[in-house]
Amino acid sequence: MNPKVSVIIPAYNTEAYIAKAIESALEQTLTDIEVIIVDDGSTDKTVEVAKSFTDQRLKVIVNQQNLGVSAARNRALEAAQGEWIAVLDSDDWYAPERLEKLVLLAEETNADMIADDLHLIQDGATSPWSTLIQESGQNIDKTLQIDIIHFVETDVYGQVGLHLGLSKPIFKREFLVKHGIEYDETVKTGEDFWLDLKCLINGARFFLVPEPYYFYRSRTTSILHQSKLLILNQYCIATNSFMQQEVVKKNPALIHALSYNLAAFKKNLAYFEVVVPIKQGKWFIALTEARKNPHFFPYFLSRFNKIIERRIQYYIMGNKSAFDMSYNLQIKRKTTN
Repeated sequence: MNPKVSVIIPAYNTEAYIAKAIESALEQTLTDIEVIIVDDGSTDKTVEVAKSFTDQRLKVIVNQQNLGVSAARNRALEAAQGEWIAVLDSDDWYAPERLEKLVLLAEETNADMIADDLHLIQDGATSPWSTLIQESGQNIDKTLQIDIIHFVETDVYGQVGLHLGLSKPIFKREFLVKHGIEYDETVKTGEDFWLDLKCLINGARFFLVPEPYYFYRSRTTSILHQSKLLILNQYCIATNSFMQQEVVKKNPALIHALSYNLAAFKKNLAYFEVVVPIKQGKWFIALTEARKNPHFFPYFLSRFNKIIERRIQYYIMGNKSAFDMSYNLQIKRKTTN
């Protein structure tokens, strides 16, 4: 008999964290589960740690080379047999009751996908500093159905909002199989957002639970702290590609929402095309980019107060996580690679 939930954990060089992730999955109050780890070519002891667990519900798959988080998750999806698919990043963890609570609510609401709030916790901290919903500024105190327009409009780069692209829904596997939905392996960042969007464009019933059962760890070595230019370029490409789909073109409200997101990506890309060379001491390149982009200086001035505030927090107040917290919410996306 197939398990109720398949927990899929893509992993890459997370030997210091993965044991906590695995333990949180295996110690769920819902015991009818399988846990599938796909190691994506780790060069540390991630595989050794994963294989040290003897629970029969655990399966470890090893990629001989690093293929990227989307490919790793797709390999886990192919192996999964559960009625529901739950994603867990290898440096995050679940509250013990998470799967039991979400499956029960999913069945009550006839959901195809259902997400909870996220505890936001800094690496090394002993307790969360906030939750995703708290940071959104929205007052959500009951289970809420999320439609595709609301999903896109509240997940705009650099703006306050729900940012449900960060959330980790559980998915009805039958729905994913029926519509041939999997992770886009050409997308290296923001893969959760695009999978959710694929589900919604195919008519998925998506619900958000206001209670947080997922602990989302922010690490300075995650992809969030890699090249902003690379990330923003990929977001622009992915958004343009999605907008070219015929089913999307037939939805003017969705096109409008995605266009707004794309404009935000482009504005920030133009900004960082100047700022990044300045930080690298490449003044000629920075000046050239600034001259090409007449909107740089107005946008820089609009960000100036926040820039100063972060530096005061970091250098004067001694808040060493000031940049990490802001960056985590602004960039929005994290992967395990």
